[in-house]
Amino acid sequence: MAANKEYILTKEGLDKLNAEYRSLIDDERPAVIEALQNARAMGDLSENADYDAARNKQAEIEGRIKEIEHILANVKVVEENKKSKTIQLSNIVTYYDLEIEKEFTVKLVSSIESDPVSDPKNLKISVDCPLGAALLGHKVGDEVTVKANSPYDIRIVSFK
Repeated sequence: MAANKEYILTKEGLDKLNAEYRSLIDDERPAVIEALQNARAMGDLSENADYDAARNKQAEIEGRIKEIEHILANVKVVEENKKSKTIQLSNIVTYYDLEIEKEFTVKLVSSIESDPVSDPKNLKISVDCPLGAALLGHKVGDEVTVKANSPYDIRIVSFK
């Protein structure tokens, strides 16, 4: 984590990060503390797999809490600009892949929020990835080359 790096999030992304933080603090941290207490009650800690697993989980949770606290301390929320004539962060973009002749819709988000695989009907791609970077700043009708490992051309159909 960079010391003074500014993290750019959409309002939706900030809400999701805050919800994850609350879940870690209110639910997961107390659960792992209880698991540690139960494992300690079993006696010898030197060969206690439950204790080791709980300690590893605790380290993971505490690391993520610190990471989220750092992000929240350095966050800038991007306001949606519905009047923009060009594609920006937080826009939902429909584009047509000219090579495979298929249409796709994606939402442009920061790298922290990107999630290109969990929900195929609501793809969130980072503006830092080749496709996201290619879409930024363009208008409906523009044809753009995506500079990926195997470059390909797209046409912007719409955005909102």
